[in-house]
Amino acid sequence: MASDQVTVDYICGQLAGAGVVSARKMFGEYGVYCDGIIIGLICDNQLFLKPVPALLALMPGATLAPAYPGGRPQVLVDEALEDADLLAQAVRAVMAAAPPPKPGKPKSAKPKPVKKV
Repeated sequence: MASDQVTVDYICGQLAGAGVVSARKMFGEYGVYCDGIIIGLICDNQLFLKPVPALLALMPGATLAPAYPGGRPQVLVDEALEDADLLAQAVRAVMAAAPPPKPGKPKSAKPKPVKKV
């Protein structure tokens, strides 16, 4: 079951205390980004964050579950979804452990061919 846009917007709003948060459609669900770094997934209207050690220390009783069948276990954020301060700390913990985003390829400045009339 695909996630509802209303739920995705709500989750992104709850995470906004950590930085610039966005969600992009990925394989029928959503990847969640903060300041350009992927931090988790929204699948079946549930938020899953990468299980980095700092996040597991912050949320010691967290449930680990795959976001999709055959996926690696991720931290399933359920009750904590209502606590925006805790979510901001959780996102910052994931971002601190993530590698920086790779820079995109610069677009070449090739002149466009002129059509002959």
